[in-house]
Amino acid sequence: MATLTGASSSSSYMCLTKVLPPFSSTSFPILLPYLSKVPRDSPFSLASPVTGRRKVRFNPSFARDREFGDLVETRETRETRLYSLAPFPLLFVAALPGAGTVRSLFGPFVELVKSWNLPEWLVHWGHPGNMAVVLFAMGGYGTYLGFRIRYSNDVEEKANAKDLHPKLLGGMFFFFALGATGGITSLLTSDKPIFESPHAVTGFIGLALLTLQSLLPSLFEDNPGLRNIHGILGSGIMTLFLIHAALGLQLGLSS
Repeated sequence: MATLTGASSSSSYMCLTKVLPPFSSTSFPILLPYLSKVPRDSPFSLASPVTGRRKVRFNPSFARDREFGDLVETRETRETRLYSLAPFPLLFVAALPGAGTVRSLFGPFVELVKSWNLPEWLVHWGHPGNMAVVLFAMGGYGTYLGFRIRYSNDVEEKANAKDLHPKLLGGMFFFFALGATGGITSLLTSDKPIFESPHAVTGFIGLALLTLQSLLPSLFEDNPGLRNIHGILGSGIMTLFLIHAALGLQLGLSS
């Protein structure tokens, strides 16, 4: 039989004793030597508000006979679990302008565009057409150059790709940011809601990821492993913008 006893002094500890069953000739308990003291801040600490059950297995080195075996004690434990939520992303989202603010800011320009009496098809499909050219021409070829930088064995080709790749994708970022204002203007001109569609959400996520992507090359020298992350993230961003384009096409056809 195993018993667990404790004593209080200058520091809290536990000791484990094992009492053998009575021998045939005489009956007396045999106490095993005390285990080393276990402080409260050890893994066996019992002080904590969450209750559970834990099985602890002791293999005493002082056991001279295999008859003793392993001492197993099942006891209740109490643990403290702390969970935290960083508020910074929520604060950032809260700081973004709402649809009402954007409408008021774009209002004068929208009225100006309406006064031009542009063809309806141009207002409706002008933004999608421009963004499709930027995505497939600049983004597609820029992505191809990124893979050539990584896998080409031609020194001259790699040098040209290194020169043109950041220029094309930097231009794509600029025109996408500019195109976002064009898309908002197109929706407001047609008296459509903004920011509510998946197309708008994926567009904002894509621009945020492009911002992060543009910062990574400045860290390549100190962290060469970031080149792999840059390539994977770039491929993911292009995939996201393809989904963004499909959502935009669906939005255009539904209105």
